[in-house]
Amino acid sequence: MHRKMRVKLHHEGTNILIVALVALLAVNVPLWVWGRNHVAAFAVAAVSAVLYIVMVNFFRSPRREFKGDRRNAVVASADGKVVALEQTVEQEYLHGPAVQISMFMTIFNVHANWFPVDGEVVYMRHHSGRYLGAWLPKSSTDNERATVVIRTPEGQLVVVRQIAGAIARRIVTYAEPGIEASVEDHMGFIKFGSRVDIFVPVGSDILVKLGDHTTGGVTQVARLNPPTKC
Repeated sequence: MHRKMRVKLHHEGTNILIVALVALLAVNVPLWVWGRNHVAAFAVAAVSAVLYIVMVNFFRSPRREFKGDRRNAVVASADGKVVALEQTVEQEYLHGPAVQISMFMTIFNVHANWFPVDGEVVYMRHHSGRYLGAWLPKSSTDNERATVVIRTPEGQLVVVRQIAGAIARRIVTYAEPGIEASVEDHMGFIKFGSRVDIFVPVGSDILVKLGDHTTGGVTQVARLNPPTKC
């Protein structure tokens, strides 16, 4: 039975939204009750409403279903825009060549992150770091980040890295070594502006290009090919 797409608020945002609502009420209520300038009160209320709507939109937590062939599929881990697509060397775990696909999220995107492939989590590590703009190449190695490695049922390794940005100050990762990964499950969450890098084996079929927009858990970004035998 297929699951219907549902949109709800992510639990990572519950406390933030409550605190923000209380703070905005604390600013607005006195302006309406004791203030004499109703034009100013209305302007503040309008700005407050827009800010709160943006925050609620940020913490959306949609349930999504990938409708393609899941075998060897690599699915976008995040909503956003493809800002890097190149062959590089993944230094943390693979210590070798890989193709990097990077998706940048603005504050208007959903910030839940999905596993890019089905398989088993074999590695997870959180790194402290700087808060450079997430669109910069050095953010992948210099910023606060969390790296997750998944072994697919066919034995291939896919690396996915959550990267904090200039505004994002907290990365949440649910992945732990030994757990089962599914492209329909949340891998984690990044709060306020960020980036996700996926590293796939060289020789994979890349299905996106620079500037493309992705939907986490839905857009297929690559297809893994059997490794070349020596």
